[in-house]
Amino acid sequence: MPQRSDLPRVPQTAPAGQHSAGPPKRAVLNEPLITERGSPGRVGYSLPADDIPARDSAQDLPPELCRADLEDFPEVSEGEVVRHFTRLSQWNFSAATTLYPLGSCTMKYNPIVNEVVARLPGFAQLHPLMPAAYAQGALELIARLEHGLAEISGMDAISLQPAAGAQGELTGMKLIRAYHVEQGQPRKKVLIPGSAHGTNPASAALCGYAVVEVPAGPAGTLEAATLEQYMDDEVAALMVTNPNTLGLFERDIVQIAELVHAQGGLVYMDGANLNALMGVAKPGHMGADVIQFNLHKTFSTPHGGGGPGAGPVGVKKILEPYLPLPRVVAEGTGYRWSEDFPRSIGRVRSFFGNFGILVRAYAYILAMGGDGLSQATRMAVLNANYLRKRLESAYQLASDSPCLHECVFSDRSFQHTGVKTLDIAKRLLDYGFYAPTIYFPLVVSGALMMEPTETETKETLDAFADALLAIAQEAQDEPEALKAAPASTPVGRLDETRAARRPVLAWRRQP
Repeated sequence: MPQRSDLPRVPQTAPAGQHSAGPPKRAVLNEPLITERGSPGRVGYSLPADDIPARDSAQDLPPELCRADLEDFPEVSEGEVVRHFTRLSQWNFSAATTLYPLGSCTMKYNPIVNEVVARLPGFAQLHPLMPAAYAQGALELIARLEHGLAEISGMDAISLQPAAGAQGELTGMKLIRAYHVEQGQPRKKVLIPGSAHGTNPASAALCGYAVVEVPAGPAGTLEAATLEQYMDDEVAALMVTNPNTLGLFERDIVQIAELVHAQGGLVYMDGANLNALMGVAKPGHMGADVIQFNLHKTFSTPHGGGGPGAGPVGVKKILEPYLPLPRVVAEGTGYRWSEDFPRSIGRVRSFFGNFGILVRAYAYILAMGGDGLSQATRMAVLNANYLRKRLESAYQLASDSPCLHECVFSDRSFQHTGVKTLDIAKRLLDYGFYAPTIYFPLVVSGALMMEPTETETKETLDAFADALLAIAQEAQDEPEALKAAPASTPVGRLDETRAARRPVLAWRRQP
């Protein structure tokens, strides 16, 4: 098993690159593992002599809980520890350091004030088993956030419990199934456009439905005439992402929803791209019966790393009786938890959801206000279209239609050079930018999906576009430079097959 120090060393500054302009030089200090640092007996603290009589803790603990040794535990000074983790932090690409153009998974800047609010002792130290009488502030925040999300989406009721967007999808599909079961006809199929998010088919299948893909039209959007051919009384729902994963608004959505409803089906609208509609248009007004919110994508809460997240679900009146338990209800001048909803699908999450994430989302909504949310949406759409126009001369667009919050290109312009989407993404790292989403959506060959978000300045967008234009020129002039990228990162291209099939998840000293 290789140690970090066995990996190829890289220069502390990036090479100038083969292109005449080349990527900017970027200092990246190589760093061994913490276990490869230090020396026996070295410590990171200084305490006075202990005057308490020594006692072997093994006398008080069961043998199975006692380790005989602590092999390879790093013994390092405070300075070594601080420098180690500071250097590691410089390896990161994040929204805190640069534009993070990850399409379809919005990487908004998370305002620091949201973190401050979420860490207020009254929120951070609140125990989930605290009686409602002593947690009125938290319950009021939940009720207010539910009201705010209902207003933004045009839905009638909200559940904040699901712990992520994908769980919100699953919850929404469970609501749809519960509704059809109660109607006496569970139905068998869910229609999903090819431009939907990848988790949609899984959520429908987990609820026992067969997934039927509906092709998009030439413009990249779903057409009512096409959908009509797939509709019958066995369709439980249409699961549509709007705007879709090409960043395009589904122009026929109202007519499509009417077609689905006419056959007794329901419309599930994937709300992951709500940041392109927030404050401007409401899914509830387009015919959606249920929608999930990815709070990290629209309301600026932390994203990724496996959570914690939040994927609230909003529904129209016909689905409200099935919402998860418990629900917050007003009582007198306060609030309480209630499980008095006999048609509910039950619990979908332990306790009451990831409350800290809900606090951040509520703080964001309050700080922005109605006009601020609308302006954020307009800026996100403007930024994506600005990027689209700056790059369209060098990169082939997936659709000629103006985009909303994200734009999608393909690598077809470079096929004669042998340069692929992966090469472009890797080369962006040399220019100091994290790579956009690649090879998604699947309906676009060699897709490059970019989402600049509303907080990026024109200068930042220009720097990003300049880097991509320089890379496009490199692809034509010196394609081998791209195929070898990245050159400035501590680790170059990995053997992705080996990494997937033989992952090294824990360090062990070589014999």
